[in-house]
Amino acid sequence: MSGKLQLRPGSFLLLSLLLVILLNPVLDHGGWRRLVLGALMFIPVILSTVSLSQIKVRMWPVVLLMVGVFVFAVVSNIFANRLLHSIHWGFLAAFFALTAARLFSHLQNSRSVSRADLYTAVSIYLLLGATWAALYGAMEALRPGSFQLGTHSTDRQSDLLYFSLVTLSTIGYGDIVPLTGEARMLAALEGVIGVLYIAITVAILVSGYRRAA
Repeated sequence: MSGKLQLRPGSFLLLSLLLVILLNPVLDHGGWRRLVLGALMFIPVILSTVSLSQIKVRMWPVVLLMVGVFVFAVVSNIFANRLLHSIHWGFLAAFFALTAARLFSHLQNSRSVSRADLYTAVSIYLLLGATWAALYGAMEALRPGSFQLGTHSTDRQSDLLYFSLVTLSTIGYGDIVPLTGEARMLAALEGVIGVLYIAITVAILVSGYRRAA
């Protein structure tokens, strides 16, 4: 029974991240649809908190960052200020980064590989993409024009999430281009981490399977 309870938050977190990714281009238009998208982003935040609470880690930094995400999401939508938007994206990036780090530490210390661990491994990968997308959003809010789509600069959340995912997977289509030095270095770092994460996670999973055999 406890195994099922541990499996559900991990699978729900993965499904919520996939849902946010798939609905981003659909909802990232107009006023009310962006509000729905903003509310939808809270689902993986809440499920991340639930997942971390089950693996017995210190929760006060997670809760503190989660409160910051909620507060600045509301405040930035009310006052529509670029600095407030940047702070909101910064809190979201810190929250996702901390969640990914804690889940990866749990995965690394796992003695055997279960289905829940596989869900966790995929969720961490998507959380890394969400972390960098939030960092790109914070950068674009502070320095508009840091990213260019075709001949026009972009600050759409769906474009930055797409850019983050193709950079993390090292596909690099080149349709969205970082223009500033800071944006380029941040994108390069994401590509490096994406490659290292795959290599290290595969080694951890293989080692877990060998211990279980």
